[in-house]
Amino acid sequence: MGKTYEHIDGRLRTFIEEQPLFFTATAPLSGDGTVNLSPKGLKGSFAVLDERTVAYLDFAGSNAETIAHLRENGRITLMWCAFQGPPNIVRVHGRGEPVFRDDPRFTDLLATHFPGIDPSPHGLRAIIVVHAELVRDTCGYAVPFMTYDEDRDLHAKRFAREDDESLSAYFAKKEHIATSMDGLPGLPLPLRPI
Repeated sequence: MGKTYEHIDGRLRTFIEEQPLFFTATAPLSGDGTVNLSPKGLKGSFAVLDERTVAYLDFAGSNAETIAHLRENGRITLMWCAFQGPPNIVRVHGRGEPVFRDDPRFTDLLATHFPGIDPSPHGLRAIIVVHAELVRDTCGYAVPFMTYDEDRDLHAKRFAREDDESLSAYFAKKEHIATSMDGLPGLPLPLRPI
């Protein structure tokens, strides 16, 4: 059965760092707002910063719901499932914030915690930093076995042809980048250079 942890370390840290896929869930404060659930992957785009803090790279996409929700209220849950090996599900419930390109912390976070990934072909928008308030695992008995073959290369192929100016123009054309589906402020545009 489930267990609560004080820290993200040891076996728990090893487990979440080894997973090629995790999910994020956020929601606006409004009771009739849109709950957002997103899959996240790409090897090297997730890092444990310390025993109570994790971060991941937020790349170009069709909307910016997570960013908008975090800007409004900070609530976020991250979830990892064991698709191979012993069954396990880990959730980190906490408060998150988008660290944008013009934030003084951005460059150091990127260099220190994500050295194994070249973010340039992916349209890096922000680094999402999450401070854990509750860390739990559960059995995961019903999660199926699935194999990880490799990361898809389509995202890098699509966004590698963009520079900061064209990426900002791309985002400006999208309906839910600067403003969320619920009308909340999303990604600040134009993008600042990295």
